[in-house]
This record gives sequence, C-alpha cells and structure tokens, in this order.
Amino acid sequence: MRILVIEDEHRISASIKKGLEQEKYAVDVAYDGQDGFDLASDGIYDLILLDLMLPKMDGIQVCRQLRQKNIHTPILMLTAKSQIEDKVAGLDQGADDYLTKPFSFEELLARIRALTRRPHNALSSILQVDDLSLDTTTYEAKRSGQPIALSSKEYSLLEYLIRQQDRIVSKEEIIDHVWSYDADILPNTVEVFIKNLRQKIDHPFPNSQKLIHTVRGFGYKLSAKA
Repeated sequence: MRILVIEDEHRISASIKKGLEQEKYAVDVAYDGQDGFDLASDGIYDLILLDLMLPKMDGIQVCRQLRQKNIHTPILMLTAKSQIEDKVAGLDQGADDYLTKPFSFEELLARIRALTRRPHNALSSILQVDDLSLDTTTYEAKRSGQPIALSSKEYSLLEYLIRQQDRIVSKEEIIDHVWSYDADILPNTVEVFIKNLRQKIDHPFPNSQKLIHTVRGFGYKLSAKA
C-alpha cells in the first residue's frame, strides 16, 4: 500500500518513512501543506499521515480542501498538540483518526492497519482468497497451508491485488500503489513481478484454482473465479 506523509520536521518524516518502508509500505513525503495537498489531490494514496502544524497550509486546511474535492483517502492527523479542541477541529474537517506526538511506532502501525482495513476483513489481520492467505501483521503468505517466501515488493504487490480482489487493476494503478513516487518504474517491471508471483502462488499448486489472471488490454485481476 502507498502512504503519503505530510510532515515538515525532516527528522520525524525521515524516521516515519524508514519505519513504514521496513513494514513494506510505499511512502512519499511532503514537507509543507501545499505540496502535500497537491500530491494528495491525485487520490492515489491508501492513507495520509497529516501533521497539524505545517507551513503554507496547515493540516486543517489540507484536510478540509481534500474533502471538498471528494477525496476520501483515510487521514490520520499527527500533532504535538493534545488539547481536545484541536482533535475536534481535525475530526470535524474530515480526519479519520488522531495521534498525538510523541507516539510509539507500534501504535502508529496499529492505527494505520485499522484505517486501511476493508469492511469485510475489519475484524481480522488475515486477507483470504480461496486457499491463499496473507497475514498483514506477520507478513506471512500461505497457500493450502504451505508457507510462501516473498520479497518485500512481492508482498506489497500481492497485498494490493488481494485488497482489490475480483477487480481489474492496470499496470499504472499497481505502480501508483505499490511503488513510491520517486521510484523509476516502467510497466514491464510490473510484468516481471506478476510473473514472479505466479511462479510462487499459482504454478506450485496445480490442484488449486489459478488466482492471478491477465486481462489483455486492461491489466490484472486476482480472483478465485475462472
């Protein structure tokens, strides 16, 4: 999944980016509210971490204007302020959750997981399609009970495909959600990673339904349906 961090304190933003990338997220960073708003306006992010006190546009303005543009990406607001009125203001403008600095990275991860879960798996960290399962807490993939070894980027790609289950996604969508903005990725790179995933989750299981489907001219679909 792809996360946008809008945070003007470079030490904090670098620490968050490093930690999230180690947790297999693709991360972009903006250092002021205007740049953050411009990036977020593309609507390609799965979650936005938004600091309240920012130069050019503060977090409240960014949040309000994104919601006015009908961009409903989950927003987790970060701030050094703990007063109840600041929390209320952020939530009233469309933020989905609030985290006060300083915070533990473990709590940040828990909030992110909670905000990015789909309703059908909101009670579990396990994503399931047919006999394929992906644990978003331990990063373990299994099919028919057998562990599947995945690289960091393969895991991110598989998680995205599972979350888009039964929906066709283009190569461009995959790049937008699995790789960071500054990554130099070409469409044929996606083809290589799709091929690698097939070799791990489809080819070794001839008695199971093939899950990764190519929809020629459109993209790919992960589905248990033929």
